[in-house]
Amino acid sequence: MAGVEAFDAVDLIRAKRDRRELTTAEIDWLVEAYTRGYVADEQMSAMTMAIFLNGMTRREIRDLTMAMIASGERMDFSGLGKPTSDKHSTGGVGDKITLPLMPLVATFGVAVPQLSGRGLGHTGGTLDKLESIPGWRAEITNDEMFAQLRDVGGVICAAGAGLAPADKKLYALRDITGTVEAIPLIASSIMSKKIAEGTSALVLDVKFGSGAFLQDIERSRELARTMVELGEDAGVATSALLTNMNVPLGLTIGNANEVRESVEVLAGGGPADVRELTIALAREMLAVAGRDGEDVEGALDDGRAMDTWRRAIAAQGGDPDAELPVAREHHVVTADRDGVLVEQHALPFGIAAWRLGAGRARKQDPVQHAAGIELHAKPGDEVRAGQPLFTLAADEPERFARALEAVEGAWRIGDPGEPVQDGGPLIADRIGR
Repeated sequence: MAGVEAFDAVDLIRAKRDRRELTTAEIDWLVEAYTRGYVADEQMSAMTMAIFLNGMTRREIRDLTMAMIASGERMDFSGLGKPTSDKHSTGGVGDKITLPLMPLVATFGVAVPQLSGRGLGHTGGTLDKLESIPGWRAEITNDEMFAQLRDVGGVICAAGAGLAPADKKLYALRDITGTVEAIPLIASSIMSKKIAEGTSALVLDVKFGSGAFLQDIERSRELARTMVELGEDAGVATSALLTNMNVPLGLTIGNANEVRESVEVLAGGGPADVRELTIALAREMLAVAGRDGEDVEGALDDGRAMDTWRRAIAAQGGDPDAELPVAREHHVVTADRDGVLVEQHALPFGIAAWRLGAGRARKQDPVQHAAGIELHAKPGDEVRAGQPLFTLAADEPERFARALEAVEGAWRIGDPGEPVQDGGPLIADRIGR
């Protein structure tokens, strides 16, 4: 005879629908029963919509996060003999910061276990970017990960299926039920994976603005605060930077493009905004790991971070000296007048890169590593009529028309002295202890 269930899913859906707080035992059962398939997708869909509409208390969000962690394995890096620190970004357009950041932090004897994902829609995935490098592989075993953390100091790889399987199931459901933006569900999704990953310190890069997941800065601040509280409650030293995603980050969007730019940053160059955010996040990651006051800029400028990058790429089968793929076709868009670039909205450029083949519409779609966009001017730059503003790159020229549709009206050239619409400073706030 089948065992008697502790709760009934319909009762819990009604409770959350009617704004009642769910108990710890109810949340534990709901997540466990959904993971094993007893609670059906349509029931969990109703629950996620009730949470989206009515929210959750701090205690409920903590219980949901811990229940999702308990659905799978937890990693433990205490045997490494050095502190661990990780970073998570809520994603954006041109956000390649993980690539230079991991080797930079690892240079200072802090291990960086960067378990990353793939892109979906207009936000690029770190693993897709690195797979532009011939031979590099995202899938490595736990033993290989530990060996690389010990010997090189950092790793960027795919998360194993055993970490927070409840989140994997719930994430796919949220994507098709219009509940992606619910802060309790975003926070518990991100933090369940990061806490299960076993890092002892974590920095969150929470984006706001036109190219961000949550465009409103106050909603982004609420998400950052919620995630910092979850980390602290779980014993992980956690802080967050609130960063501007109104304008694309750096000068490149797309996979191989962004690897090239990351290597420029590791060589002591690269765009000023990418360098600024890499340094700020590195300082924050070192601080939460108890390593304040390191010469972060020096490690970029003297080649130490580049050495760590080369070793990390080689450890995962990649050739750090290999030529990166280049698209077969290019289309240049030029300025139609003299003036100053006063607007350049991130989201349309992200969508254009996706339409060029740099992103995927479905999880199973392949990406074209050479596809993407190179920006030749950023807001505040003076431009002359006929000067290139940006270049689209794709393997199939028939992709250009839809990409150009996406960026129509996404930039504007104004007169000298006209205010620049860039959403303000790159780093708007810091949240944490």
